[in-house]
Amino acid sequence: MDKYEVLKQYFGYDTFRDGQEKMIDAITSGRDVLGIMPTGAGKSLCYQIPALMAGANGGITLVISPLISLMKDQVSALNQAGVHAAYLNSSLTAGQYYKALGYAREGRYPIIYVAPERLLTPEFLDFAVHAKIAMVAVDEAHCVSQWGQDFRPSYLKITEFVEQLPARPVIGAFTATATKEVRDDIEALLSLRDPAEIRIPCRQDLP
Repeated sequence: MDKYEVLKQYFGYDTFRDGQEKMIDAITSGRDVLGIMPTGAGKSLCYQIPALMAGANGGITLVISPLISLMKDQVSALNQAGVHAAYLNSSLTAGQYYKALGYAREGRYPIIYVAPERLLTPEFLDFAVHAKIAMVAVDEAHCVSQWGQDFRPSYLKITEFVEQLPARPVIGAFTATATKEVRDDIEALLSLRDPAEIRIPCRQDLP
């Protein structure tokens, strides 16, 4: 399936919004991206569509997010759209976590949402190094920066995690807003390689 077929079949849209197609094209061409898009601009589609395209070839996309409620909402929406997706975070019991991880090992999920604190745990790392990780999408990427208002020390572990994978996946960093200092931090601390920077201005930023 191409990007237009995925957009229509799973999400019900005929056309992309500003910036989405450019970001999707960069990711599917194998390029890292830094996407700065306001809330409500359709940021999640920019990694979900490439994830489903990669999933057709057995690739898995990890979406790193600090927000349990967002993970639950997005996984629920994907499941309702016919996409097998899962989340791995502290809201699961040990039994639920290991069951989901077992299904992940079987390749059932093209998209897995994971809390940053889980990345370097032995169980998750063992899964990841034996899986075909096509992309790591870092949502709320400003959390990696001490210049940001929502700094999360666990985000500093993302690069260490990626370095342990047998093949480096595409890395996408997504945030709703970022100053130049925060953008520079995101690029450096996530070790983005020549990222395509795509910015969709907030409505109040428009002339």
